[in-house]
Amino acid sequence: MKLLRVGTAGSERPALLDAEGILRDLSGVVPDIDGALLADDAALGRVRAAAESGELPVLDADGLRVGPPLARIGKIVCIGLNYHDHARETGAEPPSEPVIFFKAADTVVGPDDTVLVPRGSVKTDWEVELAVVIGRTARYLESHEEALSRVAGYAVAHDVSEREFQIERGGTWDKGKNCETFNPLGPWLVTADDVSDPQDLSLKLWVNGELKQDGTTAEQIFSVAEVVRYVSQFMTLYPGDVINTGTPAGVALGQPEPKPYLRAGDVVELEIGGLGRQRQEFKPA
Repeated sequence: MKLLRVGTAGSERPALLDAEGILRDLSGVVPDIDGALLADDAALGRVRAAAESGELPVLDADGLRVGPPLARIGKIVCIGLNYHDHARETGAEPPSEPVIFFKAADTVVGPDDTVLVPRGSVKTDWEVELAVVIGRTARYLESHEEALSRVAGYAVAHDVSEREFQIERGGTWDKGKNCETFNPLGPWLVTADDVSDPQDLSLKLWVNGELKQDGTTAEQIFSVAEVVRYVSQFMTLYPGDVINTGTPAGVALGQPEPKPYLRAGDVVELEIGGLGRQRQEFKPA
């Protein structure tokens, strides 16, 4: 299923995109799309039955804002340097274990919402990423099979980053990762049963119409299953938590000088095969 949330920011209602690409209202079936829904097999069964019935009210998508597909996100765990080609382009040694950092849930915006270039920024960068949404509590998992059983679904994430803040200003990466609007998410949460292989997804990103990233999750150093298993050794993952699993080659940081960092006025578009497409205009904070 393709689950999404539509409406003005803060007042989104649940919806789904049916097999014919028709947008349908879910608000009469469930109150929202969040961790509580994803952990409730009976509620998900009602959603699936309603989707298959073809009787859900149709929504007019024209001019309707699409918000983040998940409400009340618990935490966003991010994996750095998780693609072989991205490590090569930045001259970094591939990590022997996953690199973990965090983004605050309040960085999340809709897939087509405005992204703000931070004040004083000179190195705002783009990163298309596969987001994994947790649907079952995960702690001390022992196998990849266990790990994938905890995944509710997948979405497109844009891990916008400010490289000077991240790398040159001391401390951890967090200063360059948590600026306002720095995690567009969506348009859909595609349930795990509709993603046959998370290691066989194409990722693309364009800046002002020019293709910058063209990769595949097959290049991941640590697979989705291994990332979920590994993270569960250090923290408990709960329904409604999100893991951003890294970006392929093609970011501004990996380009020759002068590196083409983003500026106000730029337009970024990105997509992951089967998971949908985003478009953001960048404006000054």
